[in-house]
Amino acid sequence: MRAKDIREKGGDEPVTMLTAYDAPTAELVDSAGVDMILVGDSIGNLRLGYESTLPVTVDEIESATAAVARVTQDAMVIADMPFLSFGADEDDAIEHCGRMLKDADADAVKLESGPHTVELTRRLTQIGVPVQAHLGLTPQRENETGLFRQGTDEGDAREIVDLAERHEDAGAFSLVLEHVPANLGATVTEAIDIPTIGIGAGPECDGQVLTVDEVIGLSEDVAPFSKSFGDVRGEMREAIDSYTTAVESGEFPAEKHSHYEEDVDELY
Repeated sequence: MRAKDIREKGGDEPVTMLTAYDAPTAELVDSAGVDMILVGDSIGNLRLGYESTLPVTVDEIESATAAVARVTQDAMVIADMPFLSFGADEDDAIEHCGRMLKDADADAVKLESGPHTVELTRRLTQIGVPVQAHLGLTPQRENETGLFRQGTDEGDAREIVDLAERHEDAGAFSLVLEHVPANLGATVTEAIDIPTIGIGAGPECDGQVLTVDEVIGLSEDVAPFSKSFGDVRGEMREAIDSYTTAVESGEFPAEKHSHYEEDVDELY
């Protein structure tokens, strides 16, 4: 799956997108037929023990992206560019994004977008780096905006529509819309031709994205606009408890889990 495939699919059939941060998860997501795998900076709070996405480094995203890309056969792999990897110096930003394609084998990058990313998006796409834009709630700006629904008044909503159009014009192949009113999600979807990928943006978007942790039920808490489709957390807890009990009781390892060599019987 490439950028042109996603661009062409939007509007014809729903586009699916999930996060993955490691090879085993990516293999399962890919085999399920998901269109895009996002190696999200949410790896920070979901895998690396950070309190937010802000401490995540370029090296951490590159390493996780490479692991995901190694086992992904069909889905488009998108590297989520972390806080301060872009937005300061354009040449540095291009180098960081280029690393994801050259060294980690990503198919595209995602930028948490604003007025400052329009020209960067244009330059990246001109040199062959596909860009997925991201508007609405952008968690890397949480110290400024908080983690609240965005686009809730007319001025902010108009700005989101305008930025969506500008990023499409700059060459973005798709647009993530996060935590905005559903009617704004529908308006943006109508206003642009590239696919909109919603997360808490209503059913009228061209596709949907969630973190895999919430989908499989690994997260302890689930966002109000998300849904768990499994209970992996419960299954893991039960399995770990059973293992601990088996070792403490002497039930494990049993004879069938052990191997003996006659030649070492008289070692002592």
